[in-house]
Amino acid sequence: MAENWTEEELEAAVRAYIDMRDRGDRGERVVKSAYYRDLHERFGRSVKSYEYRMQNISYVYALLGRRWIDGLKPAKNVGTNVIGTIERAIAKVEGQSGEPFAQFEHEVEALRKSIPKQAPTGNANPAKIQSTGTQFARDPRVVAWVLNEADGKCECCTKVAPFTRIDGSPYLEVHHLKRLADGGTDRVSNAIALCPNCHRELHFGSQRTGLLSAVFARITRLVEE
Repeated sequence: MAENWTEEELEAAVRAYIDMRDRGDRGERVVKSAYYRDLHERFGRSVKSYEYRMQNISYVYALLGRRWIDGLKPAKNVGTNVIGTIERAIAKVEGQSGEPFAQFEHEVEALRKSIPKQAPTGNANPAKIQSTGTQFARDPRVVAWVLNEADGKCECCTKVAPFTRIDGSPYLEVHHLKRLADGGTDRVSNAIALCPNCHRELHFGSQRTGLLSAVFARITRLVEE
């Protein structure tokens, strides 16, 4: 069989991944190997290759700042074009749209290992890209309540907000512990106020699992979804 993966095959792997994730979220028993065998029967690759591809999909979710399936640790040994195809498949299956964020981040990390020390020339007139994104209708009352509850302090590191807005209010960002894109609720039991550093770390940091556990243990209104 040809080595290159088709878009159809990658989309099928993404659909299987998302189905495993959703079933797990509902508390259903998930047999990962059964999904790999099904893909093997449809496309002919080895079961092991589909397991590794699922880890690549986890890597794309990690680049997007989203959670991945337990037991499928992100594997980043994958080409930039494949990253882009997986990212587009995720958007298609989940019914969302947006700019190719994961593909760009992966390309940046790859270049950091090989780019010469001499500064690149860049572009005096960067090309414009037309794009449409998917957004969720958030309840402003939830945001306001969470910000008032935080009282000017980050609910993760507990430090005072890093600066104040023009109107004098402390600057904090409201973060959904289970992202809306992952099926999380827009309720105060799933939202906390964070400083920008903690917000980024809870999306992309290697220690975010431990940070989340500490937050859930300390803030009684929160409910793990």
